[in-house]
This record gives sequence, C-alpha cells and structure tokens, in this order.
Amino acid sequence: MENNNQELNKVNDKKILNNKLFLYLTEFFAGMSLMAIEIGAQRLLAPYFSSSQIVWTIVIGTIMIAMALGNIYGGRKADKDPNPNHLYARLIIAGTWIALIPWLGKYVIAGLSAILIFAVNAGYLIVASVASCIVLFIFPLFLLGTTTPSLAKYITKSIADSGKIVGYLNAYNTIGSIIGTFLPTFVTIPTIGTNLTFLIFASILLALAFIYFISCKVFQVKMVVAIIALILGAIFGYKSNFAFWRNDLKFEGESTYNYLQVYEDEYEVSLSTNVLFGVQSVYFKSDDLRRTYYYDCDLIVPLMADYYLDEKADILILGMGSGTYATRLKHFFPNANITGVEIDEKITKLAYDYFYLDENIKVYTYDGRAFLNATSDKYDIIMVDAYQDITIPFQMSSIEFFILVKDHLKDNGVLVTNLNMRSDEEGNINQYLCDTIANVFSINYYYNVPYSTNRELYSSNNPQLMAFLNDNLFFVKDEKLKLFLKDVSDNLVYYEKTNYLFTDDKAPVELLGIAVIDKEINKSVEYYREIYKEKGIKGLLEYLD
Repeated sequence: MENNNQELNKVNDKKILNNKLFLYLTEFFAGMSLMAIEIGAQRLLAPYFSSSQIVWTIVIGTIMIAMALGNIYGGRKADKDPNPNHLYARLIIAGTWIALIPWLGKYVIAGLSAILIFAVNAGYLIVASVASCIVLFIFPLFLLGTTTPSLAKYITKSIADSGKIVGYLNAYNTIGSIIGTFLPTFVTIPTIGTNLTFLIFASILLALAFIYFISCKVFQVKMVVAIIALILGAIFGYKSNFAFWRNDLKFEGESTYNYLQVYEDEYEVSLSTNVLFGVQSVYFKSDDLRRTYYYDCDLIVPLMADYYLDEKADILILGMGSGTYATRLKHFFPNANITGVEIDEKITKLAYDYFYLDENIKVYTYDGRAFLNATSDKYDIIMVDAYQDITIPFQMSSIEFFILVKDHLKDNGVLVTNLNMRSDEEGNINQYLCDTIANVFSINYYYNVPYSTNRELYSSNNPQLMAFLNDNLFFVKDEKLKLFLKDVSDNLVYYEKTNYLFTDDKAPVELLGIAVIDKEINKSVEYYREIYKEKGIKGLLEYLD
C-alpha cells in the first residue's frame, strides 16, 4: 500500500510541480500569512502586556528565531527527502495551530501570566510576553519557515537557474509579506478584529495545502482535523473576549491603535486599553470633586493662566482620550474654548457615545506632535496627556516636543502634563520628564495625586504664575470648587531641575516605564505570593473564592 501511494504521488507531483505558478503562489501566501500572524501576535499580546516597542521587539525576535530554525530544518529535510507532501502537510499543521489561537490563545496568555506573576520577581511583563509568544507562535512560524528552502528544492532543475529561482522565491515572499503587513493593520483588524484575522490567514494556508493534496488525489487525516479546528476557532474564537472572565462590559473591541474596553456601573464609566493593568480614563456621574483623580486637580490650571474667569480661554488637550478633562472644564468653566487631539478615532467615538463628551467640542484625529507641526494657533493652556496604552509615546516626551509646545502657548500660557508611573527612585521616568520640561519652562510646580501613581506638572515661563493663581482663586464663586482648588494649591511643590533629559535621539520611555510598572505589579501581588508560599495553590484559590 505504501509503495502504491508513493508511485501515485510521483505521477501527480509532477503535474502540480510543473505548475510553477502554484509553487510561487505558495511562497507568496506563506510570506503574506507570516507577516499577518506577526501583526496579529502583537495585537493579541498588547491588551495584556502593552503595545510598546518592547513587546514589538519580542514578537519580531521570536518570529525571526522561528524562521531561522525553520529555514535550517526545511533545507535539510528537502535534501534528504524532496517530497512536497511533507511541506504541504506542515502547512496544514501550521494552519490548524493558527486557527485555534483565537479560541485558546487568551487562555494560554492568562494561564502563563497567572503562573509567572508568582514566579518572577523582576521583568514580569517582558518574561510573560516572551513566554506567551514562544508557546503560541514559535511552532507554527517554524513550520512556515520551512517553505522557502523546500520550494527552492522542488522548483530548481539545474544549478544554472538556481540563482534565478531563489530570487523569484524571495520576490514573491517579499511582495506577500508587504501585503500581509498592510492588510491586517489597515483592513482586517480594524474592521473584523484580531480573531477573524487569524482565521482568515489560517484558511489561506489550509487552502493551499488542500489544493495540493486534492490535485494529487491524496487524502490526509490532517485535513479533517484542520477543518474541525477552523470551525472551533470560528465559533469559540469569535465569541471569546480578550477579558474572557468578564461579562459586564459595555463595549470591547479594537481599533487600528488599541484594544478598547468600556465598563459602566451606576457611579462611573471607565475606559481601559489594557486587560490586566489599570484604567486610562474614568468619568464619574456625580459632580463631586475628587483629589484622587488628576483631571479634577487639573481644574487649577485655568487660574494659573493670564485671563479672567469670565473670559474665553483657548485650551488644547493633546491626548483627548475619553474627554473627561474637557467635560470637567466645560462644567466648571463654561466659557472655555476647548480643542482636543486624539490619534485613535474609535476612542473619540467612545467619548461621545459613553462618556458624555459635549458634541460641540472639536476633536481632531491626529498625532499630538504632528498636530502642533500643522497648526499655527496659540493657546492659553495646553494639556499633554498622551499615552500609548500603558507607555508614553517617545515623540511626545522629548525636549524637541516641549519646545514645540512652548511655541504654541500664548504669553504667560501654561502647560499641564499628566505624568503616570510615579516613582521615588533616582533616574525614574518622571524625573526624566520633569527635567526635560524644566529645560524649556523656567517655572514648574508639581502635585502628587493622593492614592494614585499620577503626578501633575504645571509649567510656564511666567514668573507671576502663583500670583495669578492666588488672585484668581479669590474670584471663584463656586465655594466647593474654591475650597477644593485651594487645597490643591496648598500642596503644590516647586520642582528643582536635575540633569536628566529626553531627546528625539534618546528617549527610552518604554524601558523606564516598564521598570516602574514591574515594581507596582510586585507590590500588588506580594500579599498573594505570601499566601501561595504558606498554603500553596489550594490555599490561594480558597482565598480568592
């Protein structure tokens, strides 16, 4: 029976192998799928570990390792046994694995994260993202890495045309990779999501393999398994949320830039761009002022600027987010003329749909720095509150950026910068940012928001900054607001500049930011680690119940 199959394969293989277009298309779609899986891998990991350059580096590095190993294995395997059945069987296995990721991937990430958070004392985010990437992606991408050397063996008939064949293969792979980069980023992920993106490209790989084996009249049990995996991935993956343990979310989805999650209860509405760590914005349904929330504390900024409370102030918010600060400003300072800039159009839509943002407030879909480069307008107040998931965009942290901000402020204008990830360690990210800003603005006061990691930095080149604040406090008619802002004012601290600096050339915001986040994670889980050490996993589960 085995000999009969081998003879049958030899006859039919010649037909399919003589069709070089099909083999080149195999290379094309393998390259396309590989890059699409790389983009998808980053989007799958981002809601749990951030979308920082560090996570991108981990994804790219893991894929390159898998590809290198696949190239080596594929070349050796093709030399020893140049049977294309092996390559297309590997494509079935890779497609099957990728088809299951939408269903099982989130559980793998959550499980590894839960284990590692008790085992890792430093660099948790990096270790957990590396482990997740290796477990989920290194095997199928290793299999895809065998494609090029295998096809080179099947297509090459003589040494004379080997260079041309390899060149064509690389060209098809590169063109496929280009399309596989742009298609998920600009089309499939924003419109149908990460899960269906995985399923689409898994289907492409499976279709290639099925066409091959059907043309060869060869049946593989793997084909049935692959179809079952695709169906399971479509059913359970489509229904499965990133935060699969929650069923109380008002909204969960994706945009070109972010994972997005909206939670609402009777007291508040919150926005998060990360499944595991923190909330990016909160809107409270009551008008009560809270010292523990930075946007309430930042209501002090209009009093620092050079205008009277009954006049219109031009205010620019870079990093509009859900618009909570703009909403609070409009409530307490109705004459404020507010312009928002937010790079993620879907976040702006959520702001209008869920966070009660005034539709008369104009929000531009733009990168904050690019917006400043494109406009000549000047403002009384500029707020910088830009975050890329849980990290700060490096291009909005450098001295060159803050010089640009200064150039867009009116005389005696004020910059307020929301700094998260507060730390007391020397050379922490906030010290870098405060020093960088202090190199541009001569007057800097900060306010450490109680019971949070936020620090608000108020900066100006107006030596009368505090005098304006004290004078304008006298004219505030709302007594609750007046007492609240007086309390914030009494706790302002003058910032003494040191020698740290971010520039466009050197701004390691991701590394410095993750260092602070790791310490916060360790602090948060230390109590549970002690329970685990004393009572084991059973005791921990009993406590959590």
